[in-house]
Amino acid sequence: MPKPTLAVWKFASCDGCQLCLLDLEDELLDIAGAIEIAHFPEATSAHVDGPYTVSLVEGSVTTPRQVERIKSIRQQSDILVAIGACATAGGIQALKNLANVDDFIRLVYATPAYIESLETSTPISAHVEVDVELRGCPVSKYQLLELVGALLAGRKPNLPTYPVCVECKARGVSCVMVAAGTPCLGPITQAGCGAICPAFDRGCYGCFGPAETVNAESLAARWRDLGVDDEQLVRSLRTFNAGASEFAHAASSIETNAGG
Repeated sequence: MPKPTLAVWKFASCDGCQLCLLDLEDELLDIAGAIEIAHFPEATSAHVDGPYTVSLVEGSVTTPRQVERIKSIRQQSDILVAIGACATAGGIQALKNLANVDDFIRLVYATPAYIESLETSTPISAHVEVDVELRGCPVSKYQLLELVGALLAGRKPNLPTYPVCVECKARGVSCVMVAAGTPCLGPITQAGCGAICPAFDRGCYGCFGPAETVNAESLAARWRDLGVDDEQLVRSLRTFNAGASEFAHAASSIETNAGG
C-alpha cells in the first residue's frame, strides 16, 4: 500500500511556519517514515506530482497568479490545511487592504510597471475550501505535529479554540493586566502559543488570531482604564491578524466610535 503524500506550499509569507515543521527534528524523521514528502522546497529539491493526500499551505494570496495556483493545489489535494496567520487571515501584509496599494508600489519599486499585485492580501479560504486552519505567527510546532498525526490517523486534530488566558492559568502565570496593568490581547486571542509573552511579563500580541468568542468592546474598556488610547488599541488589533474578521471589525468599530 503506497504511503500518504504530503506537500508543503508557499505563497506570500516569510517561511517561518515551514521552518516550524523543520524544527520538529526527531519527530520529523518519524513523520517522514510514515508519509512521502512529495513537495517541500524548504527541505528538499525533490518533487513528486500530485494528487496529494495532505497539502499544507503557508502564506496569503496577493497576486492574480497566486489565485490560479491555489485553485490548482486545491484540485490536487485530498485535504488542504492553511497554516499560519498569513494563510488563515492574510497576515501582516493585509494592512495593505486599508491603503492604496498603487501608492506603495510607486514609492518602493523603481519600475512599478513590472509589479503585479492584487489590491488586497487575503487568506486561502477566500479562494478555495480549506479543511483545517492552523493559527499562529508562526504556528506551534507541537500543533503541527498533532495536526499531521491526526490526519494520518484519520481523526480530527485536537486544536484549542479558547483564549490565551486559559494557557496563563495552566502555566501558573499571573494576569499581566491585573498584576502589572500591562495591556494584553490574551482575552480575545486563541490559545496555542503556550502564553509565551505573558510568561515574560509582556502582553499578548494576538499572534494566533481571534478566539472562538471575542468581546472586543469589553477589552477596549479595560485598556482605556489602563490609560491606553483608542489609536494604540486599533494599532494593536492591526498586526499579525489585521485581516481576521473579528479583529478587523473591532478595529473599525473603535475607530468609528472615536471619530464620532
